[in-house]
Amino acid sequence: MSAEPPPAAGEAPVGRGGIPQRGEPQRGEPQRGIPQGGEPQGGEPQGGGPQGGQFRQVLARIPAETDHAIGSGGGAERRTGDVTREAGAAAGRALVTGAGTGIGRAVARALLDAGFGVTLAGRRRQPLEEAAAGHPDALVVTADVTDAIRVEELFAAHAARFGRLDVLFNNAGTFGPAADVGDLDPADWDATAAVNITGAVLCAGAAFRMMRAQTPQGGRIIDNGSISAQTPRPRSVAYTTTKHAIAGLTKSIELDGRAHRITATQLDIGNARTGLVDALVGDGALQADGSRRIEPTMDVAHVAELVVRLARLPLEVSVPQLTVTAAGMPFIGRG
Repeated sequence: MSAEPPPAAGEAPVGRGGIPQRGEPQRGEPQRGIPQGGEPQGGEPQGGGPQGGQFRQVLARIPAETDHAIGSGGGAERRTGDVTREAGAAAGRALVTGAGTGIGRAVARALLDAGFGVTLAGRRRQPLEEAAAGHPDALVVTADVTDAIRVEELFAAHAARFGRLDVLFNNAGTFGPAADVGDLDPADWDATAAVNITGAVLCAGAAFRMMRAQTPQGGRIIDNGSISAQTPRPRSVAYTTTKHAIAGLTKSIELDGRAHRITATQLDIGNARTGLVDALVGDGALQADGSRRIEPTMDVAHVAELVVRLARLPLEVSVPQLTVTAAGMPFIGRG
């Protein structure tokens, strides 16, 4: 997804009602479809996570050769303990949520091109398969990040295919409604928070437990924040508030992960050119003074390249926060 809400005053709010049931198609790729948390991992979970027996039960439902996988896997597989390890993916193993469109798609493709084995997770299978494009080191898993059980299944599927997790790009999200706090519908707030906060926490928790349990220990979690995590646009209270929560999540991961060689980055992105920034052209984006302005954008490939560079860093290097925007966009001094 683009890391900023389509900033215009009369945009359609997030749909109301309950969270779609499993297996239902989803409308956008800012996804409710990948629960982010409550997850199994490669090895015995520690601390307050799921018990090892529960993890094995989830893994038992996922055969070594699953219908989630695209291609042959890029190398001979060998069975090690409770997970299936693969000889390919020499650069590392990564999982990307919201991988079917936008920034998530670009990042997943860039990681595959860089030699990573990648699990592409999202709500809708077709865009995920199109993003994977038959790559031998790609695994497609449909999931809902707001559902803890589905998150467990997602991370178990990744463990069964790749054996370990080196990088999580915690990207799935939704823009939410265009509204100020006085007009914000409680149902719209709940729907936005479920994806942007609960989903992000669930996936980060699953990744943390897997990285803590695996040998060698450690990994890198990259949370897609947004420049709205620093400065809001008009009528974006739900999106802005939930993205500010990502700052606390990332700092907590970085602090609590020290003993386990787990590091975290909050990546704040502004105006990456994807299908979701169409509001930045035409009549222009709503500004703080009530005017509209056509804003500069940047190629999303530059964001994907930055994520690959982060993914390649040794775990001795911590990058707590990064901001990347289109040059000249109204961010510094916004308002």
